[in-house]
Amino acid sequence: MISAHKLQRQYQLYKMVVLLFLLLLVGVVAIPGYATGRWPWTNPPPVTNLKQLKTLRQEGLTLPGQQVIRIQNNVQIGGHRWLVQEIKEIQYPQRIAILLMLPQNGPKDQPQVEWLDIDGFHRWQRDADRPLRFTVELAPELAKIPNKPPPTVEAQFFRSWTPQQTFAVIQWYAWPNGGSPAPSRWFWEDSIARLSNRRASWVAVSIIVPIEPDADIKIAKPILESLGEIVQAKLMTEIFGL
Repeated sequence: MISAHKLQRQYQLYKMVVLLFLLLLVGVVAIPGYATGRWPWTNPPPVTNLKQLKTLRQEGLTLPGQQVIRIQNNVQIGGHRWLVQEIKEIQYPQRIAILLMLPQNGPKDQPQVEWLDIDGFHRWQRDADRPLRFTVELAPELAKIPNKPPPTVEAQFFRSWTPQQTFAVIQWYAWPNGGSPAPSRWFWEDSIARLSNRRASWVAVSIIVPIEPDADIKIAKPILESLGEIVQAKLMTEIFGL
């Protein structure tokens, strides 16, 4: 049986390791900036796939197994202009979904309050919040690094409703090797990428599926999980250039 004293020592050791790693990370980034006068947070590396991100903003995504019913770009939501695609499954045309995407717009653009903007835009109420995790299996010929573990995405998954309609929703920030709904996770990924003078470019993604009033959102989980995997895979291969 492990004593409380031993557990406390292990915890202190863990904190020291994390602190040393953070100090090393800051040192590697800050020392070159101090020497040259070019700080990475004021002079971020360029977004190498900015052209693809701008094309996405105008044209959207073509998704396998899905037909685009309608597409609108420059839909004003909060302080940003989003791309909105209404899609339906080719095999089951009654399955309708709304795909909203906000691509990064430049090297100083970073995720902030996109989910609050969407809540305000739709004026919906929400409950049943929970995480939804999925992995993205790329075809072998598309994977640049053989045998690399598939990237994992953690999305926020919840039910929302207005007086007229009820929905199941997933949301996340997609980046080249995964995704999360938390801006802090992107910041961490971007900080690591900057050590190699790269950026973790991003796209905010929200997928909305209509469901019956008071329905358990579990019924929509397989549909949203499948759509999430398709969207993330397309972004990784066509927009992020993996």
